[in-house]
Amino acid sequence: MKTAKGRKVSSIRWLERQLNDPYVQRAHREGLRSRAAFKLVELDDKHHFLRKGRRVVDLGAAPGGWTQVAVSRVGAGAPGGGIVVAVDVAEMGAIAGARILKGDIREPATVGALRGMLDGPADVVLSDMAPATTGHRDTDHLRIVALVEAAAELALEILAPGGVFVAKVWQGGAAQELLQRLKQGFRSVRHVKPGASRAESAEVYLLASGYRGKPPA
Repeated sequence: MKTAKGRKVSSIRWLERQLNDPYVQRAHREGLRSRAAFKLVELDDKHHFLRKGRRVVDLGAAPGGWTQVAVSRVGAGAPGGGIVVAVDVAEMGAIAGARILKGDIREPATVGALRGMLDGPADVVLSDMAPATTGHRDTDHLRIVALVEAAAELALEILAPGGVFVAKVWQGGAAQELLQRLKQGFRSVRHVKPGASRAESAEVYLLASGYRGKPPA
């Protein structure tokens, strides 16, 4: 590769993988902001939680691939359509039909602003959040667990009855304590791995459906 001079070996391998990845190429052709969009497409094609008119919260939304899919599927911004609120600590470019909120969901001010933008309880809470990694396995695992727990607690606070929670988890799935809490609050809790997730990736997705109400702490 002509552009490889001066790059680290890991960077070269990442770039080669990106250039040869059919999902990256497809995302570029279809105007989607990330290959991750196809993970949500596959999850929804199988489990059908993004229906027209639903209120959706997309956590860790930047750069916006999942938000684009959610907007299209719930008809956000169109007559009779739903609402999609995209939340991230990073800046995110506007997406037609989506409401963008910059903030940390662990802060009460962000949660308050989110409730105002939803105009009611959420039907679906999505989380593709991932922490900045340190390279130290135990530290990174704790950060991942903390993000998933924060997303789950938010979902338990803002979901409407029958609602759905989808979150990225790692290293064998969600912690047992969190799984038990979600099983109390939802009729069905499972781990799923969409085909668009790279085979070598440790990521899987937690899918909790049929929200029954927040369980006791």
